[in-house]
Amino acid sequence: MTGLVASYGSGAMSNSMDDIAQLAEAFFVIGSNTTEQHPVFGTMLRRAVRFRGAKLIVADPRRIDLTEFATLHLQQRPGTDIALLNGLMHIILQNGWEDKAFVAKRTEGFEEFRETVMRYPPDKVAEITGVPLEKLYQAAEIMAQSKPMAVMWAMGITQHITGVRNVMSLANLQMLLGNVGVPGGGVNPLRGQNNVQGACDLGGLPNVYPGYQNVTIPAHKEKFEAAWGVKGLKTEVGMTLTEMVPGIETGAIHALYIMAEDPAVSDPDSAHIRHNLQQVDFVALQEIFPSETAAFADVLLPGASFAEKDGTFTNTERRIQRVRRAIPPLGESRPDWVIIRDLARRLMALDPARFDWQAPHVGWDYKHPSEVMDELAALTPIYAGVRYERLEKGERLQWPVKDETHPGTPILHVGQFTRGKGRFHAIDHLEPAEGPDEAYPFIMSTGRVLYHWHGGEMTRRAEGLVKVYDEPLAEINPDDAARLHLDEASRVRITSRRGAIETAVLITERVPPGMVYTNFHFPQAGANELTQAVLDPQAKIPEYKVTAVRVEKVA
Repeated sequence: MTGLVASYGSGAMSNSMDDIAQLAEAFFVIGSNTTEQHPVFGTMLRRAVRFRGAKLIVADPRRIDLTEFATLHLQQRPGTDIALLNGLMHIILQNGWEDKAFVAKRTEGFEEFRETVMRYPPDKVAEITGVPLEKLYQAAEIMAQSKPMAVMWAMGITQHITGVRNVMSLANLQMLLGNVGVPGGGVNPLRGQNNVQGACDLGGLPNVYPGYQNVTIPAHKEKFEAAWGVKGLKTEVGMTLTEMVPGIETGAIHALYIMAEDPAVSDPDSAHIRHNLQQVDFVALQEIFPSETAAFADVLLPGASFAEKDGTFTNTERRIQRVRRAIPPLGESRPDWVIIRDLARRLMALDPARFDWQAPHVGWDYKHPSEVMDELAALTPIYAGVRYERLEKGERLQWPVKDETHPGTPILHVGQFTRGKGRFHAIDHLEPAEGPDEAYPFIMSTGRVLYHWHGGEMTRRAEGLVKVYDEPLAEINPDDAARLHLDEASRVRITSRRGAIETAVLITERVPPGMVYTNFHFPQAGANELTQAVLDPQAKIPEYKVTAVRVEKVA
């Protein structure tokens, strides 16, 4: 991967939200419904367009709300992002608009990349993507002439079998234009949950220890063995969630410990997920509410909500933020770290001879989450200078924070990349795993709506939100609605090769003909009954955004 994308293996924003909103001359938002899924940042972008005159290009198959503020809307067909990006870079190179000094000084692999991109002339790209030629030229010119430009994306880019390749293509674009390591620029993935960045930072990935220290490197293994007082840490990459649940069928997985996740709703091909959850030997679920997955749990561990515990969240711009308890945990619930600590202690007691009890970080004897942060600082270079005392003083710390006097790093890749030079990658367009055909002529894409969050376990309990949006809706274009004899009172059955759901419809020009858009917030008609479990070969993320379906009116 490029030094740009893989410098910390994280997917964090390279720049800060306020830096982008205040200093970018242009924004390129692709695969992100920013105003609905990141409404605070979405408001910042809208204000920059309205009051500063910043240019905004939105690439999205749907006419999302943000397009109302856009200079240009590129309405590409789902699953054609790489072709679109290659076409834009073709025009930039054809006109000599690339940042030649940046490319020469700070990158490598340019010639092979250039050779691939030049195989994507605008007329070919227009045919693949459905984006008119004139809009391709307009977008490329805006990108080249508006510096710095910031690129933002979300799961509309990553939830494809080409998700990693899509991100690499965006890195190619920003290196080509010299928009890396500068205020108002960068590559900026917008994380899907409030602390998913923090979970990844602390090792919640199968290929890294905390701080993105690769498990396959023996020195990292030895470091953590010495610190934790344990032998036998593995140097093989582990399994992702999307590999674990199918692993139940092969006998690779016999038990699941699920914390704050609802795979029965949020994972693809839900019927298959439920089947596997019924078959696995043991499920422990740690949650704040009884979710759809709770029906399959052998043990329920009552966790505490954010308002009932102390700790930190690390947000999408790498900023570590202090979380303070507002109320005591209700009932028998306890903070997650307390539950994990006590469980770990009991497991260690089963085989105490395995551990070196003189090691500096053995024993799980934490009394406060600040002690966890101190251990993290001792073992993790990017968090080395993070202390609760600094956070309590109000210091704005964005990792890497190299020591206790380091101010943090608002902008990554200033001067050089972590690997030295950023590497261009030659990336070709690949078709989605499933396309429309005679039996399933529509493409369905999934996402969220402003009023609900993920599996809806919290938001569907909020009376005011349910009054506004109380059931799933399938968005369908007026042309398709007329052909299917649908009106706003109609219900439809949406069928894929994996299942079917029935839902109300919203007839709207937000989606183009041939496309259906729905959400997975409501278990009674969740989109993941239909989605497929085909994965990106590197990131193991499912292709939620492109599913071939059939739409029929329910009599």
